[in-house]
Amino acid sequence: MIDRRPFPTLGGANHGWLNAKHHFSFANYHDQSRMGWGALRVWNDDTIAAQTGFPPHPHADMEIITYVREGAITHQDSLGNKGRTVAGDVQVMSAGTGITHAEYNLEQGDTQIFQIWIIPDQHGKAPSWGTKPFPIGDRSGRFVTLASGFKEDTDALPLRTDARVLGATLKAGETAEYEIDSQRFAYLVPAKGRIDVNGVQLDARDGAAIRHETKLTVTALEDAELVLVDTAP
Repeated sequence: MIDRRPFPTLGGANHGWLNAKHHFSFANYHDQSRMGWGALRVWNDDTIAAQTGFPPHPHADMEIITYVREGAITHQDSLGNKGRTVAGDVQVMSAGTGITHAEYNLEQGDTQIFQIWIIPDQHGKAPSWGTKPFPIGDRSGRFVTLASGFKEDTDALPLRTDARVLGATLKAGETAEYEIDSQRFAYLVPAKGRIDVNGVQLDARDGAAIRHETKLTVTALEDAELVLVDTAP
């Protein structure tokens, strides 16, 4: 089962400095049929204007993954962490027992990000933050794990949940495959390009809610950049 969620049907709001589109219910957007997907709770497609950003605000008990699509995001938090994550790279904040953070676009142009929230299955732990480069060329033609709650994914940023976040880049005509347990939940978004996944076509920034599939076969109809989340029910 693959349920295409076309980009124009997503919720959202344009705040001037922030143009946000929501794959799932968030803030003032509420759709009872789009409250989450497995442990995946939030997938926001955010465009942040230059020299603006999210001022300090708190979180707890959430795994928050930021995938930078264009530009860069600069992070600060109450643990004293500071860092700049650039296009193609990823940061993970495990909010744990509580953390306050700010995310700013200090660049000269717009920054575009996917902000992904996954419900943790570990609680009572201290908050943490990390960032890591994932060169686009290293995921050419294949899915690479960017963040994971599985110990065997030693090259990925750690998550405190039964989930993986993966990325791939495909040239037009290329195909990548991903095997998945049919009882798990997957959500796939092409950050760029048009693709076919198991016979369902997606345009750039469309979402695909996936269940009861054992293998995803993704073919790029044009040059594409993909982000995939695989979570427990």
